[in-house]
Amino acid sequence: MEPRTNWMANEVASKWAKHIISSNKAITDSALPKAVQELVKIRASQINGCGACLDMHTKDAAAAGESMVRINLVGAWRETTVYTEAERAALELTDQGTRLADSGGVTDEAWANAAKHYDDDQLMALVALIGTINAFNRLNVITRMPGGEYQPGQFL
Repeated sequence: MEPRTNWMANEVASKWAKHIISSNKAITDSALPKAVQELVKIRASQINGCGACLDMHTKDAAAAGESMVRINLVGAWRETTVYTEAERAALELTDQGTRLADSGGVTDEAWANAAKHYDDDQLMALVALIGTINAFNRLNVITRMPGGEYQPGQFL
């Protein structure tokens, strides 16, 4: 697959990305567990078919110590036993928050379930994370940014 453009070399796109990345500090500095953050990024990227983001976030999760079983089973999280109830609530919110047009939005049930496991700050970090990864997924999918070359921690 050939990329349509190198958005990282484009002035407008790279400025935009720098702002989004800097806003991500509020998420990474939050009390939302790091494992949940990686699982959410992987799950949204699977739904959106973003090879570049899947490449990055599966490798970053593995480098951070996440097990290959948990990384490999994210796509079938409902049919597995390897995630906690809190992680499952975050993954459900990710599914619904990513597939807004398909499901008519996020259900009250999914929101209430997530709110049982996460305090207000963690919940807002989760919502911000879902929005952020979806933005990057769309940027990469639209420009056909391929996956496969990422090295863990490359953009730190």
